[in-house]
Amino acid sequence: MVSISRLLCGTVTPGDALRYGRESGRLPAHLLHFSADKKPVVVWNCTRRCNLRCVHCYASSSDQAYPGELTTEEGMLFLEELARFGVPTVLFSGGEPLLRPDLLELIPYAREIGLRCVLSTNGTQITPELAARLKEAGLQYVGVSIDGIGAVHDRIRGQRGAFDAALAGIRHCLAAGLRVGLRFTVHRLNRDQLPAVFDLLEREGIPRCCIYHLAYAGRGEKLQRHDLTPEETRAVLDEIFARVRDLHQRGIEKDILTVDNHADGPYLYLQVQRDDPARAAEVYDLLRWNGGNQSGIAVACVDNLGNVHPDQFSWHVHLGNVRERPFGEIWSDRSHPVMALLKERASRLKGRCAGCRFLEVCNGNLRVRAQQYHGDWLAPDPACYLTAEEIAPAKESEGH
Repeated sequence: MVSISRLLCGTVTPGDALRYGRESGRLPAHLLHFSADKKPVVVWNCTRRCNLRCVHCYASSSDQAYPGELTTEEGMLFLEELARFGVPTVLFSGGEPLLRPDLLELIPYAREIGLRCVLSTNGTQITPELAARLKEAGLQYVGVSIDGIGAVHDRIRGQRGAFDAALAGIRHCLAAGLRVGLRFTVHRLNRDQLPAVFDLLEREGIPRCCIYHLAYAGRGEKLQRHDLTPEETRAVLDEIFARVRDLHQRGIEKDILTVDNHADGPYLYLQVQRDDPARAAEVYDLLRWNGGNQSGIAVACVDNLGNVHPDQFSWHVHLGNVRERPFGEIWSDRSHPVMALLKERASRLKGRCAGCRFLEVCNGNLRVRAQQYHGDWLAPDPACYLTAEEIAPAKESEGH
């Protein structure tokens, strides 16, 4: 996750994180990815059931029951273990987490034991009453997936009327005082929708937007042929940068982030180095503290059956099950070869990653995308769009 607006516009500095000692237990949410101890944010796919059928769903969810999901009691024991391990945030995801009947028991319990709770939802289930109950339960953020405007969103989500229902859900969250943001996964089927998504943010007063690059997992693997080319990806980033700068110059503060392609960090740094060289060193320091991709390090996933994975796109990699071993024990165990690789990847990466001057701020990008594309966890990420000249070792006079 790269905080485009904060880094590009200089609204966060290294001193902001240093004031909290860069400890994940003390840092506010917007500075968490600059922590030094890198405790994992845990994505809990608390149910796999979903009322929609999205073309890029990494869980390949459908509107059906999935036997064997963690019970309420098992879920609470699991949340207790996350708290004991020092996990700063649990992200309730799915499927559609709002279809889990006991969600409004689990969220307040997680808050009671010290976990920050956020929700990833398609938004269609959020009524005014439910938004108020989620606020009362202590939920601290709601991310609603939007894939475009109107019919474009509906086609990608597999249901007519899904956009109108999601937008109503967003409005209900705002009215209830819940912090809410958009989650937009960009690919060729909706690339042209990006300007309208930014317009929606501004028109509806939505404070945050996470723009995701496509991951080749679940049904998203079939969408791979619609992924952006390097040139198209650069054009998307240029457009994001331009919109962020425009909003900032007009005094409209939005939190804009990009996710699942850590080449975005070096690309942003190169822009700052060109346009505002006095800030380049502090931006590089923040990107280095961010650490690039954190799969297997500061991002974890637990699926609906209790299986632990290195991230939400690696359901084919089973590290253990929370019914059998505590999460913290599973996460700290490097005996699994994929976990060992992810925690110590820098010296083992191949190809252009091995000689990249930005390795410490990218960390080899999304390893599971390389594995799905090349069949090799150590191969270069095919979604990296930086040129050979950009990643070549810099001359001494050029700094980084």
